Amino acid sequence: MKNNIKNWTASNIPQRKDGLAVITGSTEGIGYEDALALSSAGWNVIVMGRNAQKGADAIAKIQQINPKAKVSFEKIDLADLSSIKSFASRMIERGEAIDLLINNAGVMTPPNRLETADGFELQFGTNHIGHFALTAQLLPLLRKAKNSRVVTLSSIANRGGEINFEDLQSKSEYKPGKAYSQAKIANLMFALELQRQSEKHGWGITSIASHPGVSRTNLLINGAGKWSTPGMMRRFFPFLFQPQSQGALPTLFAATSPEAKGGLYYGPNKMSETRGFPSIAKIPEQANDKKVAQRLWDVSQKLAKVEF
Repeated sequence: MKNNIKNWTASNIPQRKDGLAVITGSTEGIGYEDALALSSAGWNVIVMGRNAQKGADAIAKIQQINPKAKVSFEKIDLADLSSIKSFASRMIERGEAIDLLINNAGVMTPPNRLETADGFELQFGTNHIGHFALTAQLLPLLRKAKNSRVVTLSSIANRGGEINFEDLQSKSEYKPGKAYSQAKIANLMFALELQRQSEKHGWGITSIASHPGVSRTNLLINGAGKWSTPGMMRRFFPFLFQPQSQGALPTLFAATSPEAKGGLYYGPNKMSETRGFPSIAKIPEQANDKKVAQRLWDVSQKLAKVEF
């Protein structure tokens, strides 16, 4: 596919007078940058996270930069299906259409195998099942909006990823990087399958995937640990990582640009997609397997106890 996006930045985000954006994991990192940029463009933004204090701090920072920002905090733990259900119920009660959902929150390579509240391996359970459950439960509000979008974040780590249906929860063998790659290819396959399902059922939702390249966030330090090899690289060699505001651009492009298309995948355009400006990213072969994607969709509905 021809790729003619030119050095797109946050200044290219179309200004709005309204529109509700819901962003998971937005108290820091890429999600915070998304919240800042969207609120600066006139969106009403819901910042989401597990920690109310971090949420308050993020909102204060955004409002310091842009006093007119319409931004609020909602507590959610994507590693707990009951917390997701509780958030979705509050939103359904409000009844406001959701124009944009950014599935951004992530857990990366904890050294030991950990589990979510529902017994899933932490990375697969949070990064994939949590967002799958959230999107399903917010579907009525996404359908209520005109031309709503769902942007789901994957990672260049998905290149080595495959869905191991025999051991989805890494019970027989836990390798941090392998489990992360599986979760991240699941994110990409979910985004692509959601577009197909939306077209098939006439939901009117555009589903797009994105990834931030290699960016200077705390994801590595929070996950693998500050003394792990990746954690130490992040702390002592920051020049290897692009700024998080730059890493947020593919997601912001997917979320707001009239040029962004459903069923596509966007990432940075330079150095094997590790840095640069938004561009069409290469989809790994496994992620294009529609049979695997359909099976993952069916299994995920059972695990997340939801139906689209």
